[in-house]
Amino acid sequence: MLAGMAVTAAEPSGLWGLMKESLASGSALAQAKADPNSNELVKAVVAELEAPEGRSSVQEGLRKLLAGAKPTDAVQRSLANLREVSAILAAKAPGDASAFKAWLSCISQKVAEASSEGGFLGIGGVQVSDAEKATLGDIAKALGTSA
Repeated sequence: MLAGMAVTAAEPSGLWGLMKESLASGSALAQAKADPNSNELVKAVVAELEAPEGRSSVQEGLRKLLAGAKPTDAVQRSLANLREVSAILAAKAPGDASAFKAWLSCISQKVAEASSEGGFLGIGGVQVSDAEKATLGDIAKALGTSA
């Protein structure tokens, strides 16, 4: 969730944009569940998020992590968390790390592309803003997937 939230916080795009970006993140979860070729760790995480206890745990963790955060703080806190995720994956699931990190990157890209930025009433603007592009690069660095 934080991979998508970091992008959303990088360039807040109003209520409609927030809804589109949230739906893109949720859609990525549903797609991973439906894809028979999804990585087993990704499937396990999606299954955990579908369970009421897992959802509650994630929501509580997000509340604590992002309490009182302004958008720029939310981006930085999300990136710090993604660096932790990367380190945990490398230590505990090195065989799944690459696929899981690719999945997180895919989520952040889908969120970035979900809503145009800088337009008026959905007209004009750009698909992915400079701030979102920079955040996508920061996410790649945090996950250790940058070229």
